Amino acid sequence: MTFVFNERESCSKCPIRHRAVCARCDTDELELLDGMKSYQTIAAGEPIIWRGDELTHFSSVVAGIASLSRTLEDGRIQMVGLLLPSDFIGRPGRETVEFDVTAVSDVTLCRFERKPFENLVEDVPHISQRVMEMALDELNAAREWMVLLGRKTAREKIATFLDMVIRRDTTPLHGAGSHSLPLTREEIANFLGLTLETVSRQLSAMKKEKILTFSDRRNFTILDLDALQEATGDDTDNALIA
Repeated sequence: MTFVFNERESCSKCPIRHRAVCARCDTDELELLDGMKSYQTIAAGEPIIWRGDELTHFSSVVAGIASLSRTLEDGRIQMVGLLLPSDFIGRPGRETVEFDVTAVSDVTLCRFERKPFENLVEDVPHISQRVMEMALDELNAAREWMVLLGRKTAREKIATFLDMVIRRDTTPLHGAGSHSLPLTREEIANFLGLTLETVSRQLSAMKKEKILTFSDRRNFTILDLDALQEATGDDTDNALIA
């Protein structure tokens, strides 16, 4: 079924329903969210919110990918994370965000006005519990990211990035196993602290090893998921950033 992004569409049919901030909500609680939500689509390359801007809405990413970045004093832009489907923008109790958030691909957000949603967090334990869980997941992701940038080899970094993408992709292309890179190879290099040449070389090596194959520069198919996960260097399955 194709999900149509309009306010009349039921939350129960949402593709991120079981991973988003509403994951623990019962039927009555979903009805409350149904009455509050609105959808917004932002074109690729457009800003969603700038660092320091007033936070008027909280949002869940329903489709697409956004980047978290910060501009350094010398003007360089450092990407510090990605927001994937089901990730949440904003924190109750805070009036601004700490990073620039930009749409990498076309992004659709499920939005809630800040004050009504904060009231709901106070009144509905299932939502407050899920907000806390997602905040702790974000902390774990930051710790994993430190390991990724500081200790993993180039091959492990790229394998981890690919595994993160395919596990969170709610719209695989052309059937099982087919996906699209959310970033250009140059952006992946910047994101992972590698050179463009290293990224291209490692992707070519994985292609030769029949771990994956590319139909063009962005679209790829995983041929051997076990080999990809082994290449991440993690001790357990799915112990990756999310």
